[in-house]
Amino acid sequence: MLNKKRMINEILHVGLYDLVLQDVQKIVGKEKPTNKELEEVLEKEPQILRDYMQTNVEYNLSNIHLRNIEIEEIDTVAKPKAQTINENLEIMRNIEKYTLDFEHSSTLVLIFSLEFFILFSVQYFIVLLDLAAWQWWIYAFFSLSIVGAWWYAKKEQKKYKINKERYEKLYTETLALIEALEKEGHIKKERLYIDESDEHI
Repeated sequence: MLNKKRMINEILHVGLYDLVLQDVQKIVGKEKPTNKELEEVLEKEPQILRDYMQTNVEYNLSNIHLRNIEIEEIDTVAKPKAQTINENLEIMRNIEKYTLDFEHSSTLVLIFSLEFFILFSVQYFIVLLDLAAWQWWIYAFFSLSIVGAWWYAKKEQKKYKINKERYEKLYTETLALIEALEKEGHIKKERLYIDESDEHI
């Protein structure tokens, strides 16, 4: 559901994708790749596409470059499918963050950051506040926090897995519905594309 034209433009001209562009530059062997060269790289090197998509998700930008279908503007017979498409797109936008690998997610970074903060606090209480007599209780609390963090990480990892599978299923279903409506002549996918993101500065 990516708009290829928009994707090419963003990689070449939006600073957020500089790392992706650098990889493209290495592949084509020149500093300023053309649109055609970038398009060829995207077809031959799937990792470039994955990096683009991952950058979007990491920065809370959507890889769904389609706007919702205007239900009022299509035939009555196509409205149920169009409504399902719109509902699926909405769900997918909401769970898109789970398409990242859990190991690269902000959730895991947050858990580790919290544990480092607790470890720092433990050292602070023991050394600077001269609570050596209580150190075993403090270390016990730290150990409990590690167990809690591990349990929470496992729970979140499971949530990522479930939502990623749900996203992939909805993606396939929605794409098939869009293709069916287009084949029946009710919509044109090209007209649904969002040509640029309002999020880019």
